[in-house]
Amino acid sequence: MYKKKYKSRNIRGKLRVCQYLAAQRNLKSYVPHTVSFSRDHLQSMLNRFATLYVKPDIGSLGMGIFKIISTEDGYELYEIVKKKQLRHRYETVSSLHDRIKKMKSSKLIIQQGISLDKVNGCPYDIRAMVQRKPRGSWVCTGFMVKVGARHKIVTNYHQGGDIYSMKKLGREQGISEAETASRVKQLTRVAMQISRTLSKKRSGMHELGIDFAYDKKQQLWVLEVNSNHPQFHPLKKLDPTAYQNMKRFAASYGRRDAK
Repeated sequence: MYKKKYKSRNIRGKLRVCQYLAAQRNLKSYVPHTVSFSRDHLQSMLNRFATLYVKPDIGSLGMGIFKIISTEDGYELYEIVKKKQLRHRYETVSSLHDRIKKMKSSKLIIQQGISLDKVNGCPYDIRAMVQRKPRGSWVCTGFMVKVGARHKIVTNYHQGGDIYSMKKLGREQGISEAETASRVKQLTRVAMQISRTLSKKRSGMHELGIDFAYDKKQQLWVLEVNSNHPQFHPLKKLDPTAYQNMKRFAASYGRRDAK
């Protein structure tokens, strides 16, 4: 596991981050309903939502994630094991809960499933990189679009996905440059609100990787906030200007090993 060797504190736990953001009036509508994992919580969430995600409270790279879909005769469970996606069927919540509990002993969360917008038939989300300037103020230094492999339950490029720029996303979806610019403006505004909110909860933070997603109705959601060594190296070839800017900011707070 990577051990941070530079100055930037982090907030541990997806559930804690969701709770911090959901407590803010200006951010609450962007946060999917999220609770800790238990049998009772699993039952209550399945009563409310047709699709759920179960994730490690602390984790990354698209590993250890489960997707649950309610069906007429039970539940379908999709899980990522290394780089393979497996599917199982269960008739009861108890059997579903027991399977997940058997596979993962670490702390888990349950999150409302979002029906992600797609590009070329594949779901995607958008990583916004937010960093502190050398003088201390927050700035959004760029974006990368993580496009999932077809039929995969995660968008992470470690699981066979692809990386687009915002401009390429717009071109592939056939939307105008003005609409892409409007998206970037919205993403930047919300990313800055998130960075200011979380940095009040934890002093000494210098960087955040915020994963946004649009659903099929174009509502914006915050899927995850990574404050522990968020990655931006895929932008090195895709958007060299943004990459070099991120690397320069990272060096200012001691992250000189960024690739």
